[in-house]
Amino acid sequence: MPDTLSVGAPVAILVMALVAYALRAGGFWLMARVPMTPRVRGMLAALPGSIVAATVLPIVFRNGPPAALAMAAVAAVMILARNQFLAIAIGVAVAAVARGAGL
Repeated sequence: MPDTLSVGAPVAILVMALVAYALRAGGFWLMARVPMTPRVRGMLAALPGSIVAATVLPIVFRNGPPAALAMAAVAAVMILARNQFLAIAIGVAVAAVARGAGL
């Protein structure tokens, strides 16, 4: 039986943790030196939406209409109810019904 906790795995985890920390700390260090102009503030305000779009759109394009319907349902529930748990539950249900309907 292979040893899953060999020396390589903990070292890889440690290196990844250090790189992740360095990237986060580097971002804070860099942004501390950027002047907060209205343009920079606007870019930072738009950043969360662009990250969501960059995450969601490939999923929708890869999975087609069921994913698009589910994402639309999630967005509608979040706009109307502002309840993340309910939005996820309805999104999963819409995706399941759409797949069951053959879409």
